[in-house]
Amino acid sequence: MKTRLVIAALPLLLAAGSVPAQTPAQSRAEQLFGAASPLPYHAPQFDKIRDSDFQPGIEAGMKRQLAEIAAITSDKSPASFANTLEAMERSGQMLTRVSDIFFDLTQANTNPALQAAETALAPKLAAHHDAIFMNAALFARVKAVWDARASLKLSPEAMQLLNLTYQQFVHSGALLNDADQKKLKALNAEDSTLQTKYNHQLLAAAKAGALVEKDVKKLDGLSAAEIAAASNDAKERKLAGQYVLPLQNTTQQPALAELTDRATREKLFRQSWTRAQKNDANDTRATIARLAMIRAQKAQLLGYPNYAAYALYDQMAKTPQAVEKFMAQLVPATLAQQKRDTAALQSIVDKEGGKFAIQPWDWDFYAQKLRKAQYDLDDNEIKPYFELNTVLTDGLFFAANKLYGLTFKERKDIPVWQADVRVFEVFDNGKPLGLMYFDYFKRDNKSGGAWMSNLVEQSHLLGNQPVIFNVTNFTKPAPGQPALITFDDVTTMFHEFGHALHGFFGDQRYPSLSGTAVARDFVEFPSQFNEHWALEPSVFAHYAHHYKTHAPMPDALVAKIKKASKFNQGYALGELLAAAELDMQWHGLSADEPKKDVDAFESAALSRMGLDTAHVPPRYRSSYFLHIWANGYSAGYYAYLWTEMLEDDIYAWFMAHGGMTRANGQRLRDLVLSRGHSQDYGPMFRAFYGKDPDIGPMLKERGLSN
Repeated sequence: MKTRLVIAALPLLLAAGSVPAQTPAQSRAEQLFGAASPLPYHAPQFDKIRDSDFQPGIEAGMKRQLAEIAAITSDKSPASFANTLEAMERSGQMLTRVSDIFFDLTQANTNPALQAAETALAPKLAAHHDAIFMNAALFARVKAVWDARASLKLSPEAMQLLNLTYQQFVHSGALLNDADQKKLKALNAEDSTLQTKYNHQLLAAAKAGALVEKDVKKLDGLSAAEIAAASNDAKERKLAGQYVLPLQNTTQQPALAELTDRATREKLFRQSWTRAQKNDANDTRATIARLAMIRAQKAQLLGYPNYAAYALYDQMAKTPQAVEKFMAQLVPATLAQQKRDTAALQSIVDKEGGKFAIQPWDWDFYAQKLRKAQYDLDDNEIKPYFELNTVLTDGLFFAANKLYGLTFKERKDIPVWQADVRVFEVFDNGKPLGLMYFDYFKRDNKSGGAWMSNLVEQSHLLGNQPVIFNVTNFTKPAPGQPALITFDDVTTMFHEFGHALHGFFGDQRYPSLSGTAVARDFVEFPSQFNEHWALEPSVFAHYAHHYKTHAPMPDALVAKIKKASKFNQGYALGELLAAAELDMQWHGLSADEPKKDVDAFESAALSRMGLDTAHVPPRYRSSYFLHIWANGYSAGYYAYLWTEMLEDDIYAWFMAHGGMTRANGQRLRDLVLSRGHSQDYGPMFRAFYGKDPDIGPMLKERGLSN
């Protein structure tokens, strides 16, 4: 899922206060963003908004919010929950409105104008956050309410808001002296500026790193549709007569499983592995080395031994030691499986007369052969049964209806940010619930990966219903061709839609506690849990139809997919563990350590992991690890594995209590999905599961234990 880096954990909404004098450009921005959009659910007016509107809009929103904060601090009446905490919740509505749209576009549909605005705004937004959370007068009022909390008759949600707000002020430096606050502000400004720089470098590096081939024979193994798409990508880059394989965000690339020419595979892998290490303007190594230092220094200022300890204070895991203990439980079974898998793949190479040792660029190709040999399964055999629109309407929507009673109606009257984007109105047992946007196809101006976020956040206080979007990077088919996807892509669709369901089910008064406004190591739990329904028999049978004949997928092929779901887990789990460990080691640096040589640090870090990273490189290398350097997952990539443990526990509970029933779905919605961060994660999880999380169901689901 994508984290809003500019929006503070406290939403910034509208309250009383004078508005500074405006320039003509700001007047237009006020007109667009100063009040809620008149469209249904306050959906953004993408048909009216220009790129040039965002910077003045955000700057006007910051000014307006500071006036609103000034109105709170100048209030002569004693601080109370209503005139301080609720007033803060109502502050900054304009800023939230424009920045939600802006950061959607900078990730999903950027251009030089938006990137320039992003660069200019990054330090200003960091300073704006600091101006609020290091505001001594504001903190004094918050602290006065917090000190009196025992005598206040607050609802549980209000008490949670009070506690979290106080903690956030302290965590943001409110207790530091003036000199240290000045240092922290400078570090925050540099961090935000470098994150923006990194994001731009990585986007450009990925685009430049695409594999370009002149000889179509080098692409042997790809389907006709994939070759047509590669030709079309080349034409869009004005490389007519050539073929382009764009890079996806991960180390491994989908085409590596199909390309028969080993030299081409190696070339594609190396393009991916070194995309951001070309000693050019897009080389990210200096940027991330400095980011690591900044974060260690920030943690030291705030009294933590390293940034990982600082970042985990509000997570379910709480400490780096708890994270390391959790991941250590996964290493032995993963390493044992990696050794077995490597030997099995090498055996295929040897039997075919290959005179080479298996390398990372060979893994997916021979794993595909092994999978076919063991399960007689080939992605090209599977794809015709997974047409994207059918998966969406007859898979995701069907499952959401079966579990939660939701229905969906496509809206053609809602403006979008790009022609491929589709919009659906969501109904909750017949009652309007919100709007959902889907942006599925890869573009060169779109960040890699897949994510969910909000354009409007749910809040009873503000009277807002959720407006949510999913973004992925599936290959767009050539004109006139169907969008056929892999089962991995199907799983991604269910995953991101699980985030959306979590957002839609938010039922909070306060926006900062609503929906997906939860810890990183909890937020991936609903999304990964939703992946299970992709293979639920009743759901699968409803969407897995041949796009030409409409015939259901044969039972034998379904059985192969289910068996194959536990295939290659030494690699699948190993690459995630390696990336998570890499993240923890970067953010485990102390402030007194010197600036690191990125290559040397990464090499040493990988060698310490106890995993076979020679054959199974991390899912993301340091230089293109977007999650941890610019997407809010610093010291948090372990969350995908932690939340996998949580969701496998919950799925095991479902299977022990009747499976995919409406009653079970309602229970999950009532006890978890609708709670946001209105209570702490441990009690919330135990209320459903009946005990603390355990690792057993996760290892079983991975096929690493009986």
